[in-house]
Amino acid sequence: MLRRGALTAVAALAALAVAACGAPPPSQPLPVGGIAEGLVAYVLSPGQAPGANDWSCKPSAAHPRPVVLVHGTVENLGFNWAVLSPMLKNAGYCVFALNYGENLLSVFGRANGLNSVTSSAGEVSSFIDRVLNATGASKIDFVGHSQGGLIGTYWTKRLGGAAKVHNMVQLAPSNHGSTLSGLTHLGEVFGLLGIANLVLGVATPSLVDQQIGSAFQTALFVDGDVVAGPRYTVIASRNDEVVTPYTNAFLSGPNVTNILIQDQCPADTTGHVGMAFDRPALANVLNVLGPNTPGFTAACTGFGIPL
Repeated sequence: MLRRGALTAVAALAALAVAACGAPPPSQPLPVGGIAEGLVAYVLSPGQAPGANDWSCKPSAAHPRPVVLVHGTVENLGFNWAVLSPMLKNAGYCVFALNYGENLLSVFGRANGLNSVTSSAGEVSSFIDRVLNATGASKIDFVGHSQGGLIGTYWTKRLGGAAKVHNMVQLAPSNHGSTLSGLTHLGEVFGLLGIANLVLGVATPSLVDQQIGSAFQTALFVDGDVVAGPRYTVIASRNDEVVTPYTNAFLSGPNVTNILIQDQCPADTTGHVGMAFDRPALANVLNVLGPNTPGFTAACTGFGIPL
């Protein structure tokens, strides 16, 4: 009888210990993919990424905030997070991701992020509230790529997100808009930009919002780049040919850290899309979310594609 009681007590203590520690890393590490796995996921599993969206996951003392991953324009979570999602899950984080901004041109949920940034930010905001309710956490850490980063900036400034996020990490974000490698300037010269934007505004309004000087851009940054509270980190590549000039990714403010990946790895040829697969860039993400070591420098291997 005493033995049975002792075993019961031990089992209860073990259960309490597990609950206190939160969800442990997977017993077997999840495979971490690359661009090939991302491309397969783009077509076959656009709504799934390894390690993401375990709604029973509870943050641990070591990683007290769930991480929400927000993809870029014409992308999906399966493609965008084929590398980072399993990396984070293997490290012990609760990881969540969504597809947003889907419309009739999204090819059944594959090419998302097409609706206006304000509309998509509303979707992301609702998803984050769901994550907070499910996990019991008071704040998240946010990682966005391309338009996903811009949505993060908008969410913190205009939708009350600043009180709900600790780390706002952005990979090649379209914060201050893009010339689209000069195409918008060329369109202005030939008087075609207005016509093009009339069409884009109906079909893919997010592309209009992300142009330099757009009405959305002007309204968002009229009162500065950031708000107090979140810790903003922007990671950009000199070889970005989508957000041009690449410096438009960067933010200004006392709570902002801007990282040019070539300052750490001069030979890194990764482009805009490649940032979501670039190991030096992702190592910086893990550092920011984790130890946040001052002067951190990533290992210069595993570069993303130059696209």
